[in-house]
Amino acid sequence: MGRKKKTVPQINGASCADIAFMLLLFFILTTSMDTDKGLLRQLPRPPEKDKKEEQDVNKRNVLAVMVSLDNRIMCGGEEVNLAQLRAKTIEFIDNPLNSEHLPEKKQTDIPFFGSQMITVDHLISLQCDRGTNYQIYIDVQNELAAAYNELRNQLSMKQFNSSFNSLDEERKKAVMEYYKQKISEAEPRQYGEQKTGRR
Repeated sequence: MGRKKKTVPQINGASCADIAFMLLLFFILTTSMDTDKGLLRQLPRPPEKDKKEEQDVNKRNVLAVMVSLDNRIMCGGEEVNLAQLRAKTIEFIDNPLNSEHLPEKKQTDIPFFGSQMITVDHLISLQCDRGTNYQIYIDVQNELAAAYNELRNQLSMKQFNSSFNSLDEERKKAVMEYYKQKISEAEPRQYGEQKTGRR
């Protein structure tokens, strides 16, 4: 009589896919996402061929934010840290005391709010040096976006007694119209280089 060959028991792989799927689902559901992080930008529409774009912008309506080669942040001509950047940006966007040195306010009709005096023409202009640390660049972008988020949340609590993220779509649109995000990002440059050609 010949010996019987021993068979190695095989692992049932049918349930492996189910286990992998459940683990994936678990991590997706338990991972928290910070809504203040990340970049949300809408590119401007290209100008029409037969139409010149007007660039007559009042200086008081523009907040210049620059990040240097050694990662120093300049906001409105003053050196600031990240916490100060958010505070100065909030003051610039809102202009609570209607200062003549901050963006001019215009009468605007907004759903749920009626006629309001808001800084419709404000603009935040961001420019970084080519050697700026990438993390500093992201941090600056996040602080600018967080300034809008903070203002929108405060307005939502005041008007609707609810956080911005809890509002329905119509009310969210109204709040976003009140504090419309306007961030323009210029091409990175080296601040030590000399300008040539144009004056």
